[in-house]
Amino acid sequence: MTRAAIYLDHNASSPLLPEARTALLAALDLTGNPSSVHGHGRALRNVLDTARAQVAALAGAEHKQVVFTGSATEAITQAIVGGARIFGSDAIIISAGEHAAVSKAAEATGLPVLTIGLLADGRIDLEQLAAMLADADVNGRTFLVAFHWVNNETGVVQPIGRINALVGPTRHTLFIDAVQAFGKLPLEFAASAPDMMAISGHKIGAPAGIGALLVKSHADVVRLIPGGGQEQGRRGGTEPAALIAAFGAASAAFASRYGAVDVAGLIGRLEAGLKAMADDAVIFGAERLGNVTNFAVPGIKNTTAMMGLDLAGLSVSSGSACSSGKVGPSHVLAAMGVKPELAECALRVSLGWSSTAEDVDAFLAGYQSILSRHRARQGQAA
Repeated sequence: MTRAAIYLDHNASSPLLPEARTALLAALDLTGNPSSVHGHGRALRNVLDTARAQVAALAGAEHKQVVFTGSATEAITQAIVGGARIFGSDAIIISAGEHAAVSKAAEATGLPVLTIGLLADGRIDLEQLAAMLADADVNGRTFLVAFHWVNNETGVVQPIGRINALVGPTRHTLFIDAVQAFGKLPLEFAASAPDMMAISGHKIGAPAGIGALLVKSHADVVRLIPGGGQEQGRRGGTEPAALIAAFGAASAAFASRYGAVDVAGLIGRLEAGLKAMADDAVIFGAERLGNVTNFAVPGIKNTTAMMGLDLAGLSVSSGSACSSGKVGPSHVLAAMGVKPELAECALRVSLGWSSTAEDVDAFLAGYQSILSRHRARQGQAA
């Protein structure tokens, strides 16, 4: 099997940072259990403490607010399922554009799930949210509100300040999926309104298999996995010190690595190139994070385009990577009102710390080849 030479799918998973690899290997050489009181255990505990401080620094959190989990999905489930139980929520509010980790966790609570629509630009309909909260005040209901900060498919940045202002001062619980925002936007968790946030390691150059739930002190009681008291009793199971060390090292290195790449400029270069070769290309979403574009050229299905690009050594996606490798209609684009025949042409290109202008130019050349073949077939059919 030939491995793709150019990786343009950072929103799915970012390549391993050298600093994370070094920390991972160093921690693998250490023997013991972080909960043991002898020297070997204390050495591993020090690894965890260092990494916790590094993750907290990037998240704008206090180190005690970081709870390590096996993934962001686990963190999300702990926040929603555990939070709904602990805080006695009557229903869960999510948006129509949430990642499956959020929507499935909401369903798993067994509570009513109320869905807020997306506007055509991809942002959450805050008027609908305000109406739901006002109705809850009248009826004495309590909600757990669970929204994403940055959409994983379109890169649309949600109006987090307005969401905080609506939900933060209320009795409702606010959880934010900050997976795509972590490291790219200032989370400032400690000073922010959300009760909990989820973040992921492999989105910033750590290995897969490690995430974290950020919790305010009153949410320390939110549990999902009981056990031997690890993570101050908030998540049972012996901590994977090597993965946590890599997560910490990635957190310490990511900002400078990512900042050294003009991802917004590269995305601008890519979109300008697309428009030059296909003036009917549609870019989805407004107020987007600068590292991603989700676009469609009418008539070129994403399955066909991805196959051609993959054969050319270019890895892109059609949206979320968490669908067992299946390519299906995007619920995010559907919620934005995009017609199905256009949505099935949508491709996502996402850049990160290792991206270059050469990567973008190679993508444009690869897509131009696909577009040329498409136009040739159209000409023959005419």
